[in-house]
Amino acid sequence: MPATPALTVSGLGKSYGDVRAVDGLSFHVDPGEVFALLGPNGAGKSTTVEILEGHRTRDVGTVEVLGYDPESASTAFRDRVGIVLQEVGIERELTVREVLAHYGSCYSRCRPVDEVLELVGLDGLGGRRTHRLSGGQKRRIDLALGLIGDPDLLFLDEPTTGFDPSARRQAWEMVDRLRTLGTTIVLTSHYMDEVQALADRVLVIAGGRAVAEGTPDELRRSMERGTLIRIRFPVKVDGTVEGLLGGLSGQARVLDGRLEIRTEEPTADLHQLTTWALDRGLELEDLEVVRPTLEDVYLGLLEGYPDSVDGDGAPTGPSDA
Repeated sequence: MPATPALTVSGLGKSYGDVRAVDGLSFHVDPGEVFALLGPNGAGKSTTVEILEGHRTRDVGTVEVLGYDPESASTAFRDRVGIVLQEVGIERELTVREVLAHYGSCYSRCRPVDEVLELVGLDGLGGRRTHRLSGGQKRRIDLALGLIGDPDLLFLDEPTTGFDPSARRQAWEMVDRLRTLGTTIVLTSHYMDEVQALADRVLVIAGGRAVAEGTPDELRRSMERGTLIRIRFPVKVDGTVEGLLGGLSGQARVLDGRLEIRTEEPTADLHQLTTWALDRGLELEDLEVVRPTLEDVYLGLLEGYPDSVDGDGAPTGPSDA
């Protein structure tokens, strides 16, 4: 029998006055899955996640997280959930170890502090006061606070903001380790390479509604834009290339001395290009063959959905007023 979903949402709706922030959203997340929730500013991501966490009420729909309705769940629910916000206020004069021990005391199954420090790449810094840490190191504390309670479900909101490339890769490795341990993860991120590397499935929302759902590869394959071939012309673009352009199966254009071909038959068009160049003793400079990226797909899906200047339309205060 298939496993019971860790998280199920059906017909979720939430409005702020006349603004419909979430409009009939339905999806599920399987146990041990890394599930990415994507969308532009104002899409309804923050409102949706806050409802799942139990920090906002919903207007309509049903939500079940780890077997609980988060809107009315007890401390037993919060004991099993970890949350990594975009920014967490940390006591300046406490050491890293003291911060983790303090927050860990709130959970019934606190992870060993040294284990968490190693997991987020802060081993050796447990005795340092938090105000003496770099921005990236403080962000690692945010991650550590989400892990200290050994959660079954972890919400990661833009987890690598402010990280350098090396730190981002280390954070990705951490997420992979958590996946191996069976932790279910709901991820929001504006880095499409991060989503491609980490997510098992992706839900793209805009205007509070689902636009597309699937694995990153499924979403890429669904984009009917073909392969992009790019070269810099080794000779001045003039009549000498008319025969070349006429023999291509894809759509070609010349822009700033570069030939771009969008094609469904990349092998045939590459053969045409290389044969043309070899016959003339020329090199095809800066040759690129590029499949649509997840970012290409994401931007294509969101065409016609303008950003909202007010984020998700949610109130700026802590209440639902």
